[in-house]
Amino acid sequence: MNINDYKFAGKKAIVRVDFNVPLDENGKITDDTRIRGALPTLKKVLDEGGSLIIMSHMGKPKGKVNAKYSLSQIVDAVSEKLGVKVQFVDDCMKAKAQADALKPGEVLLLENLRFYPEEEGKPVGIEKTDPAYEDAKKEMKAKQKEFAKTLASYADCYVNDAFGTAHRKHASTAVIADYFDADNKMLGLLMEKEVQAVDNILKNIKRPFTAIMGGSKVSTKIGIIENLLTKVDNLILCGGMTYTFAKAQGGKIGSSICEDDKLDVALNVIEQAKKNGVKLVLGTDSIIADAFSNDANTKVCASNDIPEGWEGMDAGPETRKAFAEAIKGAKTILWNGPAGVFEFDNFTGGSKAIAEAICEATAEGAFSLIGGGDSVACINKFGMADKVSYISTGGGALLEAIEGKVLPGVAAVKGE
Repeated sequence: MNINDYKFAGKKAIVRVDFNVPLDENGKITDDTRIRGALPTLKKVLDEGGSLIIMSHMGKPKGKVNAKYSLSQIVDAVSEKLGVKVQFVDDCMKAKAQADALKPGEVLLLENLRFYPEEEGKPVGIEKTDPAYEDAKKEMKAKQKEFAKTLASYADCYVNDAFGTAHRKHASTAVIADYFDADNKMLGLLMEKEVQAVDNILKNIKRPFTAIMGGSKVSTKIGIIENLLTKVDNLILCGGMTYTFAKAQGGKIGSSICEDDKLDVALNVIEQAKKNGVKLVLGTDSIIADAFSNDANTKVCASNDIPEGWEGMDAGPETRKAFAEAIKGAKTILWNGPAGVFEFDNFTGGSKAIAEAICEATAEGAFSLIGGGDSVACINKFGMADKVSYISTGGGALLEAIEGKVLPGVAAVKGE
């Protein structure tokens, strides 16, 4: 079912959203992008005369109740954004009475789904190496179905609008869909947009296509890098990965972050890029520091000749020019992961240079997709969010989609 064709009047909709928002030490939200992203779907249900049961996870409480991850902390913020007083139930498995009592236009938020291990469906307190693990897994999968069935019993229809967890086969993102027929389950508006944005990147490519992959580790990005090497014209690799590549090619990297067990992987990427005619852009110079701190002493240095006791913290001036050059004129752009330790204000320059180049290319007609928590935080920090085509709310889900994997959360609704 397409959400735009569904009649919500008089119906109770259970909507899986991604309200896994960052909180400060006082439980106040520091970035509400994900809540804002879900509003069109939530408001659509209410505006059309339906009632809402909202469910989400927060953090990794590992199947135990933990006040630090309680969604009670965000009730006021969600009420304010929706313009409706949101009711709260402190146990997602004991919400039947409150759900039954909901009238059209009313909203109920369930407590963190991950306070129950059944949400993720992983056995608790047993190692994978234990001979009894397989039996424990089977037992947990059966419990997961019951858990999903209970959630489904609260509502007439199911909407999945949580792209951020679409790559997980959890109770609320995939299993629950089995308890609704095809006419009563659908993707939310945000989810539809996310799926479309990925299609724009992977299927309807307008060239030249430049991808920028940043972040500290090659290991977490290698699947995506390999898939992108078959699709892009230019690939910029930046952030901490720079130093694994520099060392792999015989460079000195001081005390920079490096994955010594991935040096062969780095060399293979260089080889693959050559073979596929992809222009691989790696940083040639870095802003280095004598400590991992915003106040450290800094200097500019070749990325493959960093003195002992110093570490690469950001892309240097020459590298920034090379990045901007590779982005200029692109018609499709994907950015995932910063170029430096952008959390420290003194090391935001590389990421800012990338962001500025992307905004310029977008103004000239490129489709630009920014995804992955840190790149989104970057673009928001620089106040440039409205100058790119699309900002994805899904980190891992976006990356798996770009890797070419089928997302369980999408497949469960579409019956693929």
